[in-house]
Amino acid sequence: MPELPEVETVRRGLVPAMEGAVIEAAHVNRPDLRWPFPERMAERLTGQRVERLRRRSKYILADLESGETLIVHLGMSGRMTVSGVKLGRFHVDHPAPAKHDHVVLEMAGGARVTFNDPRRFGAMDLAPTDGLDDHRLLRGIGPEPLGNRFDAAYLVERLKGRMVPIKTALLDQKIVAGLGNIYVCEVLHRAGIDPRRKAGRISAARVASLVPLIRVVLEEAIASGGSSLKDYRQADGAMGYFQHGFRVYDREGAACGTAECGGAVERIVQSGRSTFLCPRCQR
Repeated sequence: MPELPEVETVRRGLVPAMEGAVIEAAHVNRPDLRWPFPERMAERLTGQRVERLRRRSKYILADLESGETLIVHLGMSGRMTVSGVKLGRFHVDHPAPAKHDHVVLEMAGGARVTFNDPRRFGAMDLAPTDGLDDHRLLRGIGPEPLGNRFDAAYLVERLKGRMVPIKTALLDQKIVAGLGNIYVCEVLHRAGIDPRRKAGRISAARVASLVPLIRVVLEEAIASGGSSLKDYRQADGAMGYFQHGFRVYDREGAACGTAECGGAVERIVQSGRSTFLCPRCQR
């Protein structure tokens, strides 16, 4: 499932086509994705100017002139792609309609934004912009890891006394927004912390050291366009490249990249998810 870097990369790719532009026509080609679409969604989107395109955790939020916000979650296989505009040095022509193009937004100026989702685990909703933090999908989400509210003092306090594995704690969206399996594995390896360690038993200094590492890993991933393992693509259809720089994720049996370690990456299962680590240098 796309994590924060992938969603942020898509958001940035959509901004030139959507932010400040009017949705001239919205086409909704089925009644639902993971959940039913809101009533009259096409009608409520058509004619609206997108005043701001932002992200909260793993959700893309399009604030509309009407006072409503379009909430988008990519799910497992969802893609939001742009065509009919110049992206970078290249003009992206409109492709032929595809089987799983479930929502299509025709923007003023000729751009087209297409939401394609073969597995239909994605989601879209419309809600009042005021009070959006109380929406069922956004309520209770923790601070953004790239924002000012997420700092060493906050994380030390939130993890104090928690007797769950540190990996589980960092995946808890109520503690920090947007982190997923890939990037938590990468962060813990750089920090030299075993993902099985109980969060509340790690020293405050080591917990505090996670904050800058989380930011660095996320910023590197965003700069690389995210990680493309299966379905994820950027807004222009290109793959992300951060997977080529993984230190542990999906590298079972490979040599640990930590200098003078000499260990090998292992795969274990935690809460039904694969965890990758070097047991020699992660303690």
